[in-house]
Amino acid sequence: MGLDEASTGTLSKAQREQFQTRGWLLLEDAVDPDLLDALRRDMHGWIEQSRAHTDNYGSTINGRPRFDLDPTHSADHPGLRRVNAPVEISEAHLRAATDSRMVDAVADLIGPAIRFHHSKTNAKLPHTRTPVRYHQDFAFTPHSNDDLVTVLLMLDEVTEQNGCLEVVDGSHRGPIHTLWHDQRFTGAVSESVERTARSGATRVVGPAGSACLMHTRLLHGSAPNDSDLPRTLFICVYSAADAVPLSPNPMPSRFEGRLLRGRASGRVRSQSFELELPELLTGTSFFEQQATVD
Repeated sequence: MGLDEASTGTLSKAQREQFQTRGWLLLEDAVDPDLLDALRRDMHGWIEQSRAHTDNYGSTINGRPRFDLDPTHSADHPGLRRVNAPVEISEAHLRAATDSRMVDAVADLIGPAIRFHHSKTNAKLPHTRTPVRYHQDFAFTPHSNDDLVTVLLMLDEVTEQNGCLEVVDGSHRGPIHTLWHDQRFTGAVSESVERTARSGATRVVGPAGSACLMHTRLLHGSAPNDSDLPRTLFICVYSAADAVPLSPNPMPSRFEGRLLRGRASGRVRSQSFELELPELLTGTSFFEQQATVD
């Protein structure tokens, strides 16, 4: 969408300009307070449920476990770090992902017609490390064009101490970095690229209910959570309706491809780029892929 085109009115022109220039923006009050409370209750229930398990559990549409546990997980110190496709098991998560202010904001950026791609919840419970190595989402979910937005909804207050998102301003306009090293798909950029990225990264913090809207090619990662506070993100990925997937969805659900705003044109839009296709995930989450990085 061009800056002068009609929008839902959720984002100002200045916010849209920031997204185009920096590759991300922070949206406050991305969902209403009642919905935020419902999302937090769901997550609390899943954490309590995880105490009864010693290994990844549950099932998703492609047969992989739904709930991913950190290696340090125990009943006394739960380490639930990922819920795959929570929209399939929670009405609150489905509503947030498909009918909320953050969806309208995405339509302002890459609409008017947008589709739902996938969702997950990433959690860093207190004193559970779970770092995320630097990467670009587009290398996991390539499409015919890069009009994709990742929305990271903060279910908890996110601070510099509890493992906040770190982004590299403007990197969405730069190269698509490989996630393959020594013939292995690691899900992370090289150490040299990460070292440079960290030195100039911006830390994204905000109150619960805020959301970071991030361009699919923005270079980002996050540090461990060594604090006493949880850091939970409900993450949804959206595409322009004319962006066609080039590889299988790493986190499929029955809602994949649902048109959420606008009308489908029946057209495919493509742009010129080169990348190495991702390796289809066989484990529970990409944390296992990144764990192979030395």
